[in-house]
Amino acid sequence: MTDMKTKVPYIPEDAPFSGEQKIWLGGFLAGLHSRLAAGVGGAAAAPAGQAAEVTYLDILYGTQTGNAESLAEEAATQARARGFTPRVAEMDEVTMEQLAMMQTLIVVVSTYGEGEMPDNAHQFWEALSGPTAPRLESLSYAVLALGDTSYDAFCQAGKLVDTRLEQLGARRLGSRIDCDVDFEDAAEAWIAATLPDAGSISAAAPAGDPAPQAAPKKAKSGWGRKNPYRSTMLDNRLLSGPKSAKEIRHIAFDLGESGMTYEAGDALGVMPVNAPDLVEAWLTRLDASAETDIGGTALGDLLRTDLEIMTPSRDLIRAIEPLARHDELSHVVGNGDKEALEAFLWGKDALDLLNLAPDLKLDPAEVTSWLKPLQHRAYSISSSPKAHQGEVHLTVAAVRWMAENRPHGGVCSTFLADHVPQGAEAGIFMSPNKSFRVPEDDSAPMIMVGPGTGIAPFRAFLEERQMRGASGANWLFFGDQTRASDFIYEDEISAFSASGLLTRLDLAFSRDQAEKVYVQHRMIENGKDLFAQLEEGGSFYVCGDATRMARDVDAALHSIIETQGGMTPEAASDYVNRLKRDKRYVRDVY
Repeated sequence: MTDMKTKVPYIPEDAPFSGEQKIWLGGFLAGLHSRLAAGVGGAAAAPAGQAAEVTYLDILYGTQTGNAESLAEEAATQARARGFTPRVAEMDEVTMEQLAMMQTLIVVVSTYGEGEMPDNAHQFWEALSGPTAPRLESLSYAVLALGDTSYDAFCQAGKLVDTRLEQLGARRLGSRIDCDVDFEDAAEAWIAATLPDAGSISAAAPAGDPAPQAAPKKAKSGWGRKNPYRSTMLDNRLLSGPKSAKEIRHIAFDLGESGMTYEAGDALGVMPVNAPDLVEAWLTRLDASAETDIGGTALGDLLRTDLEIMTPSRDLIRAIEPLARHDELSHVVGNGDKEALEAFLWGKDALDLLNLAPDLKLDPAEVTSWLKPLQHRAYSISSSPKAHQGEVHLTVAAVRWMAENRPHGGVCSTFLADHVPQGAEAGIFMSPNKSFRVPEDDSAPMIMVGPGTGIAPFRAFLEERQMRGASGANWLFFGDQTRASDFIYEDEISAFSASGLLTRLDLAFSRDQAEKVYVQHRMIENGKDLFAQLEEGGSFYVCGDATRMARDVDAALHSIIETQGGMTPEAASDYVNRLKRDKRYVRDVY
């Protein structure tokens, strides 16, 4: 059956046509494809000899974790109900020529890291912001931006796209909305208020043609961030060795009668509860009892389950700075020096900031107004549902450190490690990541780079390929500090190798020799074979730390393609961009 979600037609860049021919063909295919989609979506076929009137709404999304894609699909559903034929696509799937032919556009884009575009929007933004971007006077648009107010560059990607479209002459359908981590209600209200009716955009459909009906939405389990499923912990065991500097755990949850489903490559949202000792420390600092009423809720409950009391919010920093009378904090805040502020905050939590002035009397109601809601944490799923029916597995590093003469811990990682033993319950929900999937072609090679807990989705990928009987080569680059204590899932990986499922394994344990060796070094050493697998249609996956590892791996990949392919840096960059566009270079980084 044809997919109900209409994709924007795509003419490959290497197709043997001139620029003008590509534009004409793109328009022809768009019209043909959309007429077919209109029939699928519920619009009746026009009488013989009469062309159906179709009003398109293009919806482009840029996403790192899947939230923007979900909102794009919601916008498409509402658009159908208003008479549009929606065309949904990732931002990087659309060329500037295609953009120039659009008339009505919704952009849903998240901000990644420190103000960066998400992975599937980089090429679109590079072209849109470039000097050859087309004029867009015929385009009406609106931007829905997702972000996190904990970061200075809040919703920066959406702001950039919104401003650039205006600079190119496009007209706004409505004002941009910048959504924080609690985005659902605000985003849905914005979609409903911003989408026009198709009849207000172009002529109505020919008489006698019924209006298109809303496409049926895919059934959902009903579990989400606001309504997590209370799942029983099936397994909670230590993976790292006794001499490891890390605490990495294998977690398994029972899906029970939840009806939740997932695919290898998805993430699991976990709703944490703040640590009891931290809650007690807050109550002591506020000189208040757990029963203190704050707007109809007990203070103890707010601190335990409702508020983020670990990571300092921007509101808390701004509010405490003039009260604390702390010279260093006032200096870095007053100078607006972002790097200096980050250095000052390194290792400190919100309570540490309150303790900068230990004798300062604080009003509990006021302090809680400075805090953000406690958010879920998303973890890459490390199991295939085909191999573990009714279960979902995680690979979690429990984060712990000492600072300001007291122990600190990651909110969710220590919640799972210390407070959810086997048989206990925690709130969970699925977070799909449709861009991070094993190759559809079971014969295609698969190259995976996942040091540390970055191995999580690749354990799932290998199980998935095994259950599917896939014949394609599977190559894993894995590493950590020491082989003796940090080779997590060693028995399983060895079994995958022995069975022939894992056709190649390259290890990089940085502390096992005088000179540190990382996964990117192993890539370079095996560059000839890696490039050969890419040339054979292989897919390249990366999971793990975005700050250093993912950047170093990306640099190594460019270097390999330059060297082994005999290319200039520009040609290698084009090669990598084609891999990304073809969904053969995808990342799950954090």
